[in-house]
Formats: sequence, C-alpha cells, structure tokens
Amino acid sequence: MKIKKAIFPVGGMGTRFLPATKSMPKEMLPVVDKPLIQYAVEEAANAGIEQFIFVTSRGKSAIENHFDHSFELENNLLSKGKRDTLKTAQEMLKIPGSFAYVRQQEPAGLGHAVWCARHLIGNEPVAILLADDLINGSNTTKEMINNYTSGNMLAIMDVNKKDVSSYGIITPGNCLQNGVTEVNGLVEKPSIEKAPSNMAVVGRYIIEPEIFDVLEKQNKGAGNEIQLTDAIASRIGKSNCFGYKFSEERFDCGSKIGFIQANIKLSIERKEMGSKLKSWLHNELLEYNK
Repeated sequence: MKIKKAIFPVGGMGTRFLPATKSMPKEMLPVVDKPLIQYAVEEAANAGIEQFIFVTSRGKSAIENHFDHSFELENNLLSKGKRDTLKTAQEMLKIPGSFAYVRQQEPAGLGHAVWCARHLIGNEPVAILLADDLINGSNTTKEMINNYTSGNMLAIMDVNKKDVSSYGIITPGNCLQNGVTEVNGLVEKPSIEKAPSNMAVVGRYIIEPEIFDVLEKQNKGAGNEIQLTDAIASRIGKSNCFGYKFSEERFDCGSKIGFIQANIKLSIERKEMGSKLKSWLHNELLEYNK
C-alpha cells in the first residue's frame, strides 16, 4: 500500500538541551552538518512520502525557514561560484505545497500532537517519524512501508530490561517474515515488573485513520498525557497490529549522550573527516587511560 503522507511531531520544548534550545528548536540541533529534522525528512522522502506535515509549537519558525528558499544565501553562493554548496542548500526543498505546518497549542503528549494533524490526513494510513530517533543505515520507514498491509505498524527494537519504563513495550506474538512480528499487546512506560517483554517501540509508525477517532476522545495515560501507544493498543483485536524489528543502529538524540554518540558515529563515517577523527579519539583515549 502506498503511503503518501508523513507527520513530524516537532512541538516539544527540548528542555534537556537547555540553554541551547532556549532560542533554537531541538530538532534544528546539528548532527555533523545537518539538523536532526532533515535526517527524518530525507528518510521519509526516500521512502516515497510526498506530503510532509509538521506539528509545531511557538518558537519553531526556524524549521519552516529551513525547508524554504533563502534567496540571499542562494544568490551569494551563486555569485561566488559555490555551486556544490548551493546544491546542498537546495536539496532539502520540495515542490511547492509539499510542506504543511499545524500548531500544537499545548504540550499534551505525542498522541495529541498527531491528532492535531487529523484534518490533513483524511481516510488513509499515514507515517509518523520522530526526529529524536536517528536510525543510521538503511531506510526504516521505507522498509516498514514495503511490509505494510493494513492496520498499524510500529518500529521495534530490543532494549535492556532496566530501560523498559522509558518506552512503549509490546507483547509479541508470532514472528512473520522480513522482521515483522505480530503485536498482541502494547503498554506505555511499564514498570520492570509489569513489562510484557523488552521489545520497545521506537519513533517510526504507520497508523490507520481510525486512530484519530480514538485520539479524539482525549484520554490521558502515562505522564498525564495523551499517548499514541494507548490509542494503538485500543485497536489491537479490532485491526492488525505489527512490529517491524529493524537491524540498524538507533541513536536517541533526545538525550545528550545519544546526540553526542550520533555526531561521533556519523562523523567517523564521513570520508573527509573520518580518519582524522578516529586518530584524535584514539589519542584522547590513550591520554585519558594513563
């Protein structure tokens, strides 16, 4: 089934990264030389997404500006003959009308953010990408779309048992093909004792339109917020629910350590800086361990 639209919830305040995020959206924090949100948009575009819907909040205009022309910058680069740099600056642009922005007026949870985009979705399944989860490797969204048939699909990964209270955790069913697993249950941020497994939901989803009807009820769950996982859980048994277990490395860029790790790993993979960075890291570790 062709998925044409994707929602990017980018309304969070980014308090973990203060003071950097006092005047800059956390989604605009750079990993090497691209902001986090651009990695997510590029993943979606390469998966065949045609319409990009951002759920924003106050102070997020930098995201809108990033995915728009900057005529002063482009003219400056052109006049200086920096055509490669100009091409890089224009690569994130899509055809007019591809980007839409919806304001989330209160921080009421991921489910609430997704619900804010309901009028732009219609009666069709939609992908959801959380920019905080940077998945390095092949295109997880594309793989999920290729394996999607109906109902709801979640990206899943194994986590340490001690970390289950930070995630939505599934009750796994039968393992199918291509890394797809049936989901028989789903609970948001369970205690270690009550977690049904250590298989956690990560920030990639495909949801059926019926989820918006559930979110319309504005029921609150963990953290006194409207949780997307609760809405998906309520549909289990009424429609299909699958988990797609990806094999690529995922960085939690909503945490400082995950953000730093992503910068190091992606920098090492860059030809123009990888060898120098590895040499520097090697020397630093030797010095640290003296």
